[in-house]
Amino acid sequence: MWGRGEMIQLIQKQNILIMHYREGKSQREIARITGIDRKTVAKYIKQYEQQRKELEQSGNSADPNLLIQAIVETPKYTVGQRPKRKLTEDVERRIQEMIDENEEKRRKGQHKQVKKAVDIYETLAAENMDISYSTVKRYVRVLMNKSKEAFIKEGYVPGDVCEFDWGEVKLTVGGKLQVFQMAVFTPAYSNTRYAYLFPKQTTECFQEAHALFFQEVGGVFHTMVYDNMKVAVKRFVGTEKEPTEGLLQLSIYYGFRYRFCNVRSGNEKGHVERSVEVIRRKAFAFRDTFETLDEANAYLLKVCHKLNNKPQASRNGKSAKACLEEEHPYLLPLPPMFDAARTVYARVDKYATVVVDQNHDSVPDHLVGQLVMVKIYSTNIQCFHQEVKIAEHPRLTGNHEWRLELGHYLETLKKKPGALAGSVALQQANQKIKSIYATDYTKREKDFVDLLLFLRDGATFAEVERAIDELCCIHPSHVTTDKIKVLCAKHREVLPSAEPLSQTAQEIAEQAKQHLCMYDELFQTHTLGSKEAIA
Repeated sequence: MWGRGEMIQLIQKQNILIMHYREGKSQREIARITGIDRKTVAKYIKQYEQQRKELEQSGNSADPNLLIQAIVETPKYTVGQRPKRKLTEDVERRIQEMIDENEEKRRKGQHKQVKKAVDIYETLAAENMDISYSTVKRYVRVLMNKSKEAFIKEGYVPGDVCEFDWGEVKLTVGGKLQVFQMAVFTPAYSNTRYAYLFPKQTTECFQEAHALFFQEVGGVFHTMVYDNMKVAVKRFVGTEKEPTEGLLQLSIYYGFRYRFCNVRSGNEKGHVERSVEVIRRKAFAFRDTFETLDEANAYLLKVCHKLNNKPQASRNGKSAKACLEEEHPYLLPLPPMFDAARTVYARVDKYATVVVDQNHDSVPDHLVGQLVMVKIYSTNIQCFHQEVKIAEHPRLTGNHEWRLELGHYLETLKKKPGALAGSVALQQANQKIKSIYATDYTKREKDFVDLLLFLRDGATFAEVERAIDELCCIHPSHVTTDKIKVLCAKHREVLPSAEPLSQTAQEIAEQAKQHLCMYDELFQTHTLGSKEAIA
């Protein structure tokens, strides 16, 4: 006697098969009529078709009685006795994914972190894919044998081919852990290795890296090789790859040809693939903390020079640097260094800033509403108005960040000195400036703005600091901008001249004497000599 559960399952199976094969109903329609899940319907039909196929392949005719037998068989769900299923498309695809992951890890130098056949089997089991270990092992072996292609060792001509690639590194710079992109170059003949760090993989970083590299080696290689990176490949047109404007600019300027690797063919630029792994490990496995990006790049270049000067066993002890010297006569001539900047035009907003890549950088406040040209480099930006440079800032790498230079807002602060105390510009100012304000000018914003104008118009910070120190020795209350100006004038004593003074020089001398007189009156001193002595 069948149990009630088995009886229900058998009836379900009968109904599904009869409605599908005898009544011609679709799987969707059967699921709607019976209330059985569509996946269950599909499973029963697939099992039936598989059984029929096995029967036909075994030499038996499709006897109706055999088909009926298949229909009336009770579905078997005893997991422990059920044979392992053959490879399905899903299982094959998942195994291939893990094989590809292994290859990627090997490319990155993580050879000890790849999955073996047993690891792949355990992963499939954890994902509820019913397949035996022996089947997995056999299939992995087949795939690995297919992937083991033969490579033909190439001979390279000096000065001809150089390969380029990016590599990611994590470094602590300025006390902050950040991700940087390492641009790596390796000439195929000499196998020298050069690398440069950048905040991102942008066009300007890509171009600057090439300019630095060509400058370093003293020439230009005839052919540059790239994979399908976004800064080099704009789009695919059929089987062809269209270069980016940034790459075309480099190619036109330096005169080199370019070549793209086939998809998933890292071996076509195997020199630089290896260089990325070697440089990253030799440099940053030993040190990963720097004060600035410039310091990190200086260290990286030093490591590259060390690697390039190391004797190579494959070259009978000759260093890569020595091989590079052999290439020099064959390199293309080096033009002046490429100006690796992205140029945009931006309108100065009401905050006296221009927006560059979603970040705000200040310019002089009298330019509000004006159109300015911005040259964007890898680590800084330069702003121009009517071909005159009006501002330069370290480049902001985040989103919606602000860089405000206090000196850009002096004309506005002359009219609105009360806006100084809570301004972002003051918060971002030089620490010494902030210290002077906090110590000597709190609630005297107008006087402080006058001091900033004095600095802008030619006074040095050293002069101002010296004057403040002298005034503080008398009493802190003596620190005012007027007295600072007088002391600075005193320190700039006018030297005697044998030549007659011009009218302008005479005016300056007369103004200096007046300042010295003011100093004497303020501090009850007698430093001013006769007019004749000064004149």
